[in-house]
Amino acid sequence: MPKMKTKSSAKKRFKVTATGKVIGGQAGKRHGMIKRTKKFIRDARGTTTLSEPDAKIIKGFMPYDR
Repeated sequence: MPKMKTKSSAKKRFKVTATGKVIGGQAGKRHGMIKRTKKFIRDARGTTTLSEPDAKIIKGFMPYDR
């Protein structure tokens, strides 16, 4: 049976923690910052853990990061 391949786009954007949660960048900060509130821009810094349905999809892209 051939090796399973990891999606290159997923390995560049996400990381799986030791407890199995998926960490990714915050959404909503690519453009349109003028209309966003200052509080939103502050809160959207750094990374965040993905929701369970999203994490399940990403884990399917990265078979060896479990």
